[in-house]
Amino acid sequence: MKKVFILCIGLLAMSVSDAQNLNDVVRFSTENLNGTARFRAMSGAFGALGGDFSAFSINPAGSAVFNTSEVTVSLSNYHNDNDSYYFGTTSNRNDSEFDLNQAGIVFVFNNMADGDWRKISLGLNVQNNDNYYNNIFATGTNPSRGIANYFVSLANGQPLGEIAQLPGESDTDTYLYLGENLGFDAQQAFLGYEGFVINPDVDDDANTSYSSNADYSNGAIHDYILQTSGFNRKYTFNVGAQYRDNLYLGLNVNSHDVDYRERKVFIESPVNAASGLQYAEFSNELYTYGVGISFQVGAILKLQNVRLGGSYQSPTWYSLNDELIQGLSTDFRNPADATEILRRDIFPNVVNAYREHRIITPGNLTGSIAYIFGKSGLISFDYTLKDYSNAKLRPSNDFLATNNRIDNELQSTSSYRVGGEYRIKKFSLRGGYRFEQSPFKDGSTVGDLEGYSLGIGYNFGSLSFDLAYDRSERDRKPQIFQSGFTDHVNINKINSNVTFSATFKL
Repeated sequence: MKKVFILCIGLLAMSVSDAQNLNDVVRFSTENLNGTARFRAMSGAFGALGGDFSAFSINPAGSAVFNTSEVTVSLSNYHNDNDSYYFGTTSNRNDSEFDLNQAGIVFVFNNMADGDWRKISLGLNVQNNDNYYNNIFATGTNPSRGIANYFVSLANGQPLGEIAQLPGESDTDTYLYLGENLGFDAQQAFLGYEGFVINPDVDDDANTSYSSNADYSNGAIHDYILQTSGFNRKYTFNVGAQYRDNLYLGLNVNSHDVDYRERKVFIESPVNAASGLQYAEFSNELYTYGVGISFQVGAILKLQNVRLGGSYQSPTWYSLNDELIQGLSTDFRNPADATEILRRDIFPNVVNAYREHRIITPGNLTGSIAYIFGKSGLISFDYTLKDYSNAKLRPSNDFLATNNRIDNELQSTSSYRVGGEYRIKKFSLRGGYRFEQSPFKDGSTVGDLEGYSLGIGYNFGSLSFDLAYDRSERDRKPQIFQSGFTDHVNINKINSNVTFSATFKL
């Protein structure tokens, strides 16, 4: 299929960005529990412990706790179970996939020259911040609204003479022209009008007001499909050092790689048999990609059996690009003969390539404490403070509305993680619990997260194997569309993961 690319500036860039980027900010500001099996088995409560690759992704001083050079590789199975609720109807989708989610190597240089610096470590760790694989399906009967409300809201204000297709023009020609010259709203108006989802109030080129061609007096049956895939991967370059016998220091420089794909399909069948619009299927495929950079500093203090840790993670400065493909299929009554049902398929085969934008995610502070029970085990606690309202979109002039929404709708959050480990000879038994507060002030757009974890490990000496199971649960209320038709789907997501890690001492 041939695709035509648009280089988008000005109005087009702003109109799509305002519709999407509050969700982008939350998505790219969130780091889910990923990494080694030992780390995940203890719910990530490693800020004061170190000696683990995922641990120094939280507190870079953790690399200096390693006694020998090591390599660790981790494989995970991600399982998502989504229950969706839409106007009294419950639907379920669950899927699984495997992913090599972590790989790292650390070099430890012991027995430094005479002085207070006892050890230096150099590490490299590659780890998923997030895995975007997910599948949501919702269905139900909306009593009063539908897709026509979306198209009407964006078409109002658009002159009919601008959005109507000229004789001899193809769908690609019209959609491309509108995107380059009038923007995203005009493209949506064209789809809605040419797809007979909406009607002009006056059949005149100067008309700028529109109404629904769907009769929602008895509601409409809706199917909503949302499929996502991709990753947010972090490459960590670490240096750590041990000062005397009880102080560990570290620095990370992180490079981030984003690849996010989203396919959203909305299907509607009005209940009223006399409706002008009989069927609509609207698809949107979004591809977001880009890079980012951040840094971290941290320290661990050893006091007999107690370990104290503190770390700061800077904001992540992302540079991102969005591409969007749209298509619309409809069945509608022939305006000239109400007994005849016609079909219209509009697939412009155009990739809307929007101007690069930047997201600055919030930094965070983590404080940690752990108690070591000799050689038999340990218990650890981490507390993290992150203010999502500090996130920003750039260029500022293009995102005034979205940045205002960030200030008004997002909040400062607290999260904590508790983990423990008990050793029986060469075996280790582990468990943990974590809680993350909602980034939204309303507490419902994205709810609080709760999770627990279990794990086991066996140490052969120069080789060790670890296995972990972690489970988390969170409610969400995403809007179906960002304008006009803003009804929500209530989603309860349970994420269950099994991770296996192999560690080799060099």
